[in-house]
Amino acid sequence: MTEDAASAARKPRADSIRNRERVLEAAKTVFSQGGTEVGLAAVARQAGVGIGTLYRHFPTREALYEAVYRREVEQLAELATRLAAEQDRLEGLRRLMQALVQLVATKKGMGAALAMAAHKPPELMAFTTRRLQEAIGLLLHPAAEAGEARADITAEDVLRTVVGLCYLQEGPDWQQRALRLLDVFLDGLRRGDPPAP
Repeated sequence: MTEDAASAARKPRADSIRNRERVLEAAKTVFSQGGTEVGLAAVARQAGVGIGTLYRHFPTREALYEAVYRREVEQLAELATRLAAEQDRLEGLRRLMQALVQLVATKKGMGAALAMAAHKPPELMAFTTRRLQEAIGLLLHPAAEAGEARADITAEDVLRTVVGLCYLQEGPDWQQRALRLLDVFLDGLRRGDPPAP
């Protein structure tokens, strides 16, 4: 086999990459709406691929759950980078927190499966926490330095607040309630004029 042929054999085909992305996007939708009990056949149908294609990319349920979750975290980090380039840092932080609520919705649907995943759950938790705190810090730290936000609130504080508010909510409209409360939190984070003496 020539070097070019060997290199081509190692590279995933474009249609294979597209199928993998379709499966991940479909899994996100299915998990956030119906949880993991829906089954992987529903994910394959949503993605428009056969169940065999799904298993070629993700040989176990846990591999699919973890891949979806990691992809969501990375997309949120990329969103933070884009938002950080905009002028209004606190509006960017609001948009990032809204996206984080969507991530929690996906995670809620996969909660039991993620807990059972065999791929070093502590490593997954450490990766998630680090990436999300970095993403929040891209917006929070410049806002605090510019005097637009309280300087005594950390990225960890914001992350814990978002996740905590999400997990306190139940019912079909939990995301709307969480977003409303996060708006209240962000208004408190905004640095206003000091009170009159």
